[in-house]
Amino acid sequence: MYNDLFSIGPVTIHTYGLMIFIGVLAALFTGEARAKKRNMDSDALYPMTFLCVVLGFCAAKVLFCVVEWKQFVENPSNVLTNSGFVVYGGIVGGVLTAYVYCRVKKLSFVDYFDLMMPSVALAQAFGRLGCFFAGCCYGRETDSFIGIAFSHSDYAPNGVKLIPTQLISSAGMFVIAGVLFWYGRKERPKAKVGALYLMLYSTGRFIIEFFRNDYRGEIGIFSTSQFLSFFALGAGIVLFCGKELKKKKAG
Repeated sequence: MYNDLFSIGPVTIHTYGLMIFIGVLAALFTGEARAKKRNMDSDALYPMTFLCVVLGFCAAKVLFCVVEWKQFVENPSNVLTNSGFVVYGGIVGGVLTAYVYCRVKKLSFVDYFDLMMPSVALAQAFGRLGCFFAGCCYGRETDSFIGIAFSHSDYAPNGVKLIPTQLISSAGMFVIAGVLFWYGRKERPKAKVGALYLMLYSTGRFIIEFFRNDYRGEIGIFSTSQFLSFFALGAGIVLFCGKELKKKKAG
């Protein structure tokens, strides 16, 4: 796949960056439309989204440095400028940024959490398409008909048929986004939509990790993302079932 779209002087436009940009816009516009239907402050989404994206990327890079701490110690400049990110770091960083922003602006964080998580899933779907064009986050070798061989990737091995984990992840995120938009079309108890995102994303991420072949760090027998998926799934279950469990205990 080709990551370089075109160049304007010394600046090269990459498909990876373009897909992320499209994803952010898609998240912002869908979030704005849903906010207006719910009589929420849609104008707050613009600065909130900007801060969440910037600080989310920073958090994703910080977590990558933690995971790849040996590589970071040996060559910090390369890790900071050329290496990758850890998506879970971006999610945590984005959510914390949104929480702080809502506290400062005296907005309901839970309401915006439920509002934006379907849009976040949509943004991730476009982001994974960017991964495909760049060749990062690639899968294991395969002889299956679904295998795709890269020819100009700076990340994936070229000329070898690989499981297209990026496309599978992208398709999965589009499905998750669709489920969340459908589920969130009606008024739900607070935190339910966001909790459903955590459960669906963590489950999908845990599964797809078995088919990836790029190095992502490891904790015991699990990859770093699989390990973090346990916590995300647990948090999602607690948020989704918490009130029902309290009602049962009270009853």
